[in-house]
Amino acid sequence: MEIKINWNQLSYSKKLQLYTDYKSSPFIANAVFSDGSIRYRNPEEPEPGDKVTIRCRTSRANVKAIYLVANGVKYEMSFVEYNRLFDIYEATITVGNDPVRYYFEIYSGLYVIYYNRKGVLAHREEYADFKIIPGFKTPKWAKGAVMYQIFVDRFCNGNHDNDVLDGEYVYINEPVTKVKDWNQYPAAMDVGEFYGGDLDGVISKLDYLKKLGIDAIYFNPLFVSPSSHKYDIQDYDYIDPHFGRIIVDDKDKAPSVRFKTRVTDKRNLEAGNELFAKLVEEAHKRGIKVILDGVFNHCGSFNKWLDAEKIYEGSEGYEKGAFVDADSPYRTFFKFNDENAWPDNRSYDGWWGHDTLPKLNYEGSEKLYSYIMSIAKKWVGNPYNADGWRLDVAADLGRSENFNHKFWKDFRKSVKETNPEALILAEHYGNPESWLSGDEWDSIMNYDAFMEPLSWFLTGMEKHSDEYRDDLRGNSWAFFGAMRENMIHMTTPSLLVAMNELSNHDHSRFLTRTNRKVGRTNSSGPFEANQGIMPSLMRAAVIVQMTWPGAPTLYYGDEAGVCGWTDPDNRRTFPWGHEDMMMLQFHREMIRIHKDYEALKTGSIIFLNQEEETICYGRFDDTDKFVVAVNSGGSIREISVPVWQIEIMDYETTMVSLITSTENGYSLNAQTYPVSQGFINIVLYPYSAVVIKNMVM
Repeated sequence: MEIKINWNQLSYSKKLQLYTDYKSSPFIANAVFSDGSIRYRNPEEPEPGDKVTIRCRTSRANVKAIYLVANGVKYEMSFVEYNRLFDIYEATITVGNDPVRYYFEIYSGLYVIYYNRKGVLAHREEYADFKIIPGFKTPKWAKGAVMYQIFVDRFCNGNHDNDVLDGEYVYINEPVTKVKDWNQYPAAMDVGEFYGGDLDGVISKLDYLKKLGIDAIYFNPLFVSPSSHKYDIQDYDYIDPHFGRIIVDDKDKAPSVRFKTRVTDKRNLEAGNELFAKLVEEAHKRGIKVILDGVFNHCGSFNKWLDAEKIYEGSEGYEKGAFVDADSPYRTFFKFNDENAWPDNRSYDGWWGHDTLPKLNYEGSEKLYSYIMSIAKKWVGNPYNADGWRLDVAADLGRSENFNHKFWKDFRKSVKETNPEALILAEHYGNPESWLSGDEWDSIMNYDAFMEPLSWFLTGMEKHSDEYRDDLRGNSWAFFGAMRENMIHMTTPSLLVAMNELSNHDHSRFLTRTNRKVGRTNSSGPFEANQGIMPSLMRAAVIVQMTWPGAPTLYYGDEAGVCGWTDPDNRRTFPWGHEDMMMLQFHREMIRIHKDYEALKTGSIIFLNQEEETICYGRFDDTDKFVVAVNSGGSIREISVPVWQIEIMDYETTMVSLITSTENGYSLNAQTYPVSQGFINIVLYPYSAVVIKNMVM
């Protein structure tokens, strides 16, 4: 093997010059590729002791030598195959129990370059190395699964007998109300307003979800709770009777008496659990999985263990709550601020200081710890058979980082021992890497590597509609930079099941963000959230959502054209009978395209082109090659796309569009794109997006 220079003896400036020369040769530098997909790592989710074959692609007849460097050990890679554009090299290693970090060292004439998840580098950046975690698998069904988030009270009212009554109870010093008009906008403070959506309503719409193409439902919390959002749980063992069934109801008594019976009588509670089991069974018949929301950092002041509202006191089958009785069996479940001053001072530690959200005191109670582990098992096992958990404010749980990690390790064991195919997703902002090491969470709600960069690029809006930044709108360099940096924090198994949302219950509706207005319902009014919207940008966002690695997740009503500022306006009701039919049908078509091709679920991704207001990337596997191009601006853009990078050969002379969205709507009419010397030219009209595919003979 001949190497013309000693790379290690070169000065920094000479190395940089050679690297710059190399990078300026796109047919050389941009040919280098590897990732965590089956084509480049087999098996992609190895067990300890497995032999793993790792591959790297380079430009044809360009490389003198290539090394795989895994955990500091250098393996010379063997040339194994080639085509008209590329050479493929591989090496096989045996993995043990510990994670393996690896990168590639490539010698090409005078040049020595490094390649990891950041791409071609003059100097290796260790944090971006590829990573294998032996024994870590994410459920196959969840890779690229199309998910659908349902905020139950606002989705569909299928049973009026379980509706919350006006004045049934007092929540945060206000009597709760039953909203009579399904289409009424949520109030600026709507936690005590109930529209009547329930599980019967969801069951009645399962065929709608099946037709839409949904693979999994993610429910906002379903357990007994006094609020419409239900992130302040009263009882983890039971579905809220207002979502379930009310069998026993003291109709001749005052609303407050009826409330106590409704939510504490075990016959009502068991009926709700039976209905949930039926819902899961019916969903499974249609090939739809069910994911529950786990709120384990805190509960609610109504909780039976605390009973600060004295709902459970005196009810049959309940022990006294810790707020009521110093000798309560649940006393250690909470951290009271001054035990010596009790009962005169009954204040306790609340999450973010909210006394309606008492923080659970796991470090002080083995009983509580064990109980929540049993809850983790209960709902993913018989007879309920849910398919996973989404974890609320997961990084906040406990009072130290070490304890937090211990808790989620034990939680994972509890869930996976009961249902190995259950999915564990966490709400998380920032770098999640320490929780994604194979023994805690499977993945995350993907804010940093999906929702935020896409929102900034297409709309210039922050995800709450609290800020507009013109410097980020249409900034393709910021978009790809943020996507690349944040995707690095997830291994491929986590990335492929990450929940890629445009909207959800915590942030403004994406369609509202397209109006590029800063606002909230209490300052701007709900009607303004509907004004100046650009459905074409929403469609462009959906095209990216359905073609980006991860699990594309719809927030109920987004497909029907629902608008809304951030919480609570984002929790508007589903507009049954008043849907935006173009938007709905567009979602169906994009979901169909996503599900028709394995490359859009588990294939490789490569960034192809970035110019002002335009992004272009490719998804590909051995069979199918896709180009996705988006124009976020109001001018026509023409781009030249290097499709040779997704292995489109010269003899494949034509690509064809599957779907095109413009300002005026969308079209499934095929447009051809001739391939010339490895490139195609695309004309992008204002606010447009297109999905283009190779023609497979």
